[in-house]
Amino acid sequence: MFAPIAVALVVGLLGWAYRSLKPPPPNICGSPGGPPVTSPRIKLSDGRHLAYKETGVPKEEAKYKIIVIHGFDSSKDLSLTAPQELIEELKIYFLTFDRAGYGDSDPNPLRSVKSEAYDVQELADKLQIGSKFYVIGISMGAYPVYSCLKYIPDRLLGASLVVPFVHYWWPCLPANLSRVAIRKLLVQDQWAFRVAHYTPWLFYWWLTQKVFPSLSIMTGNMAIFCNPDMEIIKKWLEAPPDGQDKIRQQGIFESLCRDIMVSYGKWEFDPMDLKNPFPDNEGSVHIWQGYEDRIIPLEINRYLSDKLPWIQYHEVPNAGHLLFFDGKNCEAILRALLLS
Repeated sequence: MFAPIAVALVVGLLGWAYRSLKPPPPNICGSPGGPPVTSPRIKLSDGRHLAYKETGVPKEEAKYKIIVIHGFDSSKDLSLTAPQELIEELKIYFLTFDRAGYGDSDPNPLRSVKSEAYDVQELADKLQIGSKFYVIGISMGAYPVYSCLKYIPDRLLGASLVVPFVHYWWPCLPANLSRVAIRKLLVQDQWAFRVAHYTPWLFYWWLTQKVFPSLSIMTGNMAIFCNPDMEIIKKWLEAPPDGQDKIRQQGIFESLCRDIMVSYGKWEFDPMDLKNPFPDNEGSVHIWQGYEDRIIPLEINRYLSDKLPWIQYHEVPNAGHLLFFDGKNCEAILRALLLS
């Protein structure tokens, strides 16, 4: 009598576990029942579509062309706070795009650190912005910039990594440095990143379960933001950026989950493998770090820029993780990238 009950319980538990661990299929834009496509898109060589947005001066008139790469839980509609006078003075063209699975861009089940660089390259070619261009990566959008530095350095005129993502398990990092840095995070974030790194097959469940605190930025824990960040967030609440409702419209697995799983997974290279793409000083690479940033511990970015002296390191006092969205800081980032 007990054997059939035990078997039924085991089968039920296995079924529950399977349903909990298996993410739902993405709700692809333009598919039957999926959200409509509301942005211009290009078709990549693998058949996927990337949605994009062009701002600044027309590319035909531009002196500087910059591809800006958004971070985690963001999109091509991120707020560019560069003063209009600066844009017109320097004749800057901005190209932003939804990374795979975000907004109106198709998911990429084969997504990797390497694939991010080739998405950038193909986008530039499809839109004919020229053989060389600048890149700016913000927060999680910095790992695609590292990928560009590794795989398409010949296409770059310059690069800025703004409050850049750090991988606590990069082989190049001293163990004590990684340990000190990750312990500066909220405990719930430490666990989320460990799950993503060591057991990525569990990560979707971890983000969606209600038993343990999950990733702070998704649970609304404002403790991750310093006072300068909160001032910027207040402005966003008063005038919300465009496109917020579209960021996760295809589901969180192919956008948020895969973004973290790829970034904290095993990379095809180590940052210390990178070579200076501008040995004759014909361009420059920058890291911008907010001194009060509670999301990205500054110790690792200090270490990387010390070991890679061709990277110009800028530590901004009285600034946090959202420093790019302050007009003065945004102007400083652009001037350093384009005019240094």
